[in-house]
Amino acid sequence: MATHPPRRRARALTLIALAAAVLVGSAPVAQAQEIPLGLGHRLVEHYEGAPATARPVPGKGTAQHPYLAPNGRSGMHADGAGSGTHPYPGPLGRAPRVDSEKIAPVGGECATVTFDSAGRLVTVCGTFSGFLLKLLDPGTLDTLAEYKLPQRSSTVEAITRLDFEKIFKDTSGGAYFYLDDQDRVVLADSRQHIQRIAHRQKPDGAWEFVVENDWDLTSLVPHDCVTWTRLFPSGVCDPVTSVMPDWDGRIWWVTRLGRVGTVDPATGALRAIRLDGEEIQNSFSVAEDGVSLVTDHALYSFDADADGVPRVRWRETYDRGTGTKPGSVNQGSGTTPDLFGVHDEYVAITDNADDRMNVLVYRRGADVPADRRLVCTVPVFRPGASTTDNSLISWGNSLVVENNYGYENPSTLLLGRSVVGGATRIDVRADGSGCDTVWESDVRSPSTVPKLSTANGLLYFYEKRPHAWGIDAWYLTAVDFRTGDRVFSRFTGTGLAYDNNWAPITLGPDGTAYIGVFNGIVAVRDSA
Repeated sequence: MATHPPRRRARALTLIALAAAVLVGSAPVAQAQEIPLGLGHRLVEHYEGAPATARPVPGKGTAQHPYLAPNGRSGMHADGAGSGTHPYPGPLGRAPRVDSEKIAPVGGECATVTFDSAGRLVTVCGTFSGFLLKLLDPGTLDTLAEYKLPQRSSTVEAITRLDFEKIFKDTSGGAYFYLDDQDRVVLADSRQHIQRIAHRQKPDGAWEFVVENDWDLTSLVPHDCVTWTRLFPSGVCDPVTSVMPDWDGRIWWVTRLGRVGTVDPATGALRAIRLDGEEIQNSFSVAEDGVSLVTDHALYSFDADADGVPRVRWRETYDRGTGTKPGSVNQGSGTTPDLFGVHDEYVAITDNADDRMNVLVYRRGADVPADRRLVCTVPVFRPGASTTDNSLISWGNSLVVENNYGYENPSTLLLGRSVVGGATRIDVRADGSGCDTVWESDVRSPSTVPKLSTANGLLYFYEKRPHAWGIDAWYLTAVDFRTGDRVFSRFTGTGLAYDNNWAPITLGPDGTAYIGVFNGIVAVRDSA
């Protein structure tokens, strides 16, 4: 049932935020400090394969969302539809150079990377003292501005109870943010507030972040969370997982414990419903026909009524298996739904079936008969060793999925260990009668959100292979989208600091591949 907070209070908060923008963070230019290399970096190959020739992929991308930054620049999954595709040409392997920035003494991973209209990086980096919203120079990775977000309760729990798994399985606090059509960050922080934050240059040339809006969700969301001054709360804490706008400009939000809500940016009005007994750990996707999200039980299609209350258009359950696999955050699909298709008619997720995970493709229309909704169920990877906790890549009628089975956290792969790995391309048949496996690759990409450059036809994975001497070497690996063949691999670094730990690869407007790693961010760019 929808919950309606007092409108007067919501409007007052919005008017206060609009009347006086609050300065929240600035920093002088801080020169990037390289992430140190671990043991063995002189004993491994630094480049394998050969430079590629750009072969653009035919077809057109997803429609441009009117309230998001241009496709390729707006969020973790590159666009509103969750395609994982970038219109920019990533590195072709021509004498690729590696740069990095160390964000914090411990931790500092920069997960989602977006780009403002001038190509500067806008990113959120996770540290043990709290998330940092940062503005980075795309060439040098120097910090131009910084704003500290509130510390997540999972960090306090991890430190006080010595259970660091709580950090690695917490997707809340601002990691899933988006950049809107005016270069503003929109995120949900760990206080259950949604903030809209702009960045601007001051008269002296320095950059700063400024809060333009702050919407308080605590009237709708339980917020008795662990803090340093309240280590054992008795109530419920429901972190906000992700935010995205719909085609009408409403800001949608979801929580871990199954709340789905909206904010009207013009009035500050809040609306929400609850999916009882269901958990949401992933982001969601939006298109002109509505919002698609997946819980640990079912795939949903939503729209909103005239008052902004979320309304279920259709729901499809899937095989959630009997437990959480190593390489999954919870017992359910690990994917953000992909809205795709030559005619923009499909949505795809993966399930959590016990033996072999399946890629599931559905027809999206609200009027599709129940017996026609499911297009195909395609088992992927080896029996007993298949799961993914990352979004699929989609382009035209094609999907690419990677295998994350066996990855739990950065300690999982120490001392030369790796995962079974694998990536598979699946195509929906032109007549919609089913799906076919096009190729299978043995690439070992433990946890990254992979990406496709439609400008050069290369898929990018972040790879770690087993090493008999116990060296933990990480590589950016390019794979041919058409054939599944490896093209080249470029060494990025050794040791735990270079572990990707669920962050995406992001292709920048200048052709650089940026990779969030445990200690900060890595950039790989052609130098020839």
